[in-house]
Amino acid sequence: MVKITFHSEADLCVENDMTNAFIRIAGLVEDSIVDGPGLRLTVFAQGCPHNCLGCHNMHTHSFTAGSCLSIESIMNQIRANQLLDGVTFSGGEPFEQAESFVVLAKWVQAQGLNVITYTGYTYEQLVAGGVTRQSWQMLLDQTDYLVDGRFVLDKRNLMLRYRGSENQRIIDLKRTRQENQII
Repeated sequence: MVKITFHSEADLCVENDMTNAFIRIAGLVEDSIVDGPGLRLTVFAQGCPHNCLGCHNMHTHSFTAGSCLSIESIMNQIRANQLLDGVTFSGGEPFEQAESFVVLAKWVQAQGLNVITYTGYTYEQLVAGGVTRQSWQMLLDQTDYLVDGRFVLDKRNLMLRYRGSENQRIIDLKRTRQENQII
């Protein structure tokens, strides 16, 4: 029998043994072409503290809605689609369940796929927060591209690729780490 508990910090689904971790999700899109380059599996995290005005994923805001899905189940869906170029973590806010997303991201990269993570936090906020929330830094380390910043309705631009408002950035984290500046 699987024991699911809720993380007090953000009502997350996790099992005590991280090898059988769970993620509280709002849903999955198996063949996305809008959440990053190529064909992607997109995991929509459930729970978001940002509550951006005009958010197109308002149903992902509650930390207690959605469903718990095992990371192994997500891995099986990825294995089943040999055409995938990568996996995207969206939301909700993936960094609120960073511990579980790190497990999945490490496995995804070991399969030769890339990881894109969407967040309402800025890169600078995540780096600063990574000092006290080590899992934030670990998820940054396992992310190839980060789309950062809250959605701002007044800066909405439907012509932008992979983002909704002009304040959001697509950051190449590998190059950012190599060059020690945001790229």
